[in-house]
Amino acid sequence: MNRVLIVDDQLDVRMSASIALSNHGFSCVEADSPLQAMKIVTSEQIDLILLDMNYSSDTTSGQEGLTFLQQLHSKNISVPVVVMTAWASIDIAVQAMQLNAVDFIEKPWKNTRLVAIVKQQIDSAKLHKENARYTALSRPSATLEYLAKSPVMLELLAKAKRAALTDANILLTGENGTGKSLLANYIHQHSSRADNRFVSVNMGAIPESLFESELFGHKKGAFTDAKENRLGRFDIASDGTLFLDEIGTLGGNLQSKVLRVLETGEYEVVGSSHTEKTNARIISATNANLDKMIANEQFRRDLFFRINTIELHIPPLRERPEDITLLAGHLLNKHATKYNRSGMTLSSAAHAAILQHPWLGNVRELSHCIERAVIMSEFEILDVNALSLKLNTNIQSDNARQNWPLMTLEESEKRALITAIKHFQGNVIAAGEYLGMSKSAIYRRLEKFAIDPQNLES
Repeated sequence: MNRVLIVDDQLDVRMSASIALSNHGFSCVEADSPLQAMKIVTSEQIDLILLDMNYSSDTTSGQEGLTFLQQLHSKNISVPVVVMTAWASIDIAVQAMQLNAVDFIEKPWKNTRLVAIVKQQIDSAKLHKENARYTALSRPSATLEYLAKSPVMLELLAKAKRAALTDANILLTGENGTGKSLLANYIHQHSSRADNRFVSVNMGAIPESLFESELFGHKKGAFTDAKENRLGRFDIASDGTLFLDEIGTLGGNLQSKVLRVLETGEYEVVGSSHTEKTNARIISATNANLDKMIANEQFRRDLFFRINTIELHIPPLRERPEDITLLAGHLLNKHATKYNRSGMTLSSAAHAAILQHPWLGNVRELSHCIERAVIMSEFEILDVNALSLKLNTNIQSDNARQNWPLMTLEESEKRALITAIKHFQGNVIAAGEYLGMSKSAIYRRLEKFAIDPQNLES
């Protein structure tokens, strides 16, 4: 139900407007002064303000109403305001419109006109916000097919469909490249929110200084580079699904900010004191061991409980060979079509090699392997050499020869980074692709572990 704040120092005027609007389905809140109105609008959800311009201390100039409009603007509170005055003053109406009032009405009014104006302006504000959401989203979510025929994956997809029918928060776990973002989209497409937006955000790729702006949005002028209003991901995903990828990378301060939204649905846009609410369905994903991170006080236990009402684990590709065959054929057709190499096939030896390979990068590694083969091979039948699987087994051999001792997760991650960078002769991007890391993610880890790619011991 839409809430209208009626601001007037005359009780009979407030009652008259409240009765007229309540009879047409609006919920009305009353304030007898701009001061009381400001307290309400900064603490409650208000969809429209019906504002008298003159009060007992000044019944003709409209200055109190204009000051209230200026305060709304300075606090970045973007609630549509319809002004009303008993004085047919065009000047006051013009000044009010210059301060972002959306319409005006003279007292005494006809109820039909009052209701029509309020309804029109609330609908207009909703349409404007919805258009902004679509503009802010780079592209609509696509319906994607999740290819699987292994028993373990068919069981997982059945669980995902059951979970999709609820609005419960879901945590997806699994190694890099197993398809967590694809499964999140699959859940969205099988939910009651499928006709609305699926918004994905990589939590590990957002600098801490921009975190609130990206997630919650900002108002123009909130900081130096805020040259225009920007919607946050929680707002863009309203009525839809928000996918928080790599949630295990969040620092402690950022974890508390996300926790508040998940607990209450409330947040503030940067540069505004007005509390917003989101109803986005939250799906999170991580390849980190959150239990161990909680034990090491690196991840909040209460946040963990909020994000994993339902937990779904995607097994690595090496544990589901039936899917390797299916995916290899699909990816070969996809990349062959993309590069105008239709008709390409895998030799029997190449097919056997694919089944035996450990695929530490999972589906992402398989896709890169086949794409590279399609591009580089001179022949329509791809053999083992075209797949270049030896590069990957070399890294595993390097690891085996080092005979790594028992170590912490951070120590093993650092050693894996160094080994991959050495193998790719200092090419950080190639090493990151092999390890299933984005460019920003691998550079953050290089900084974290103080690794110089060009100055590693042989």
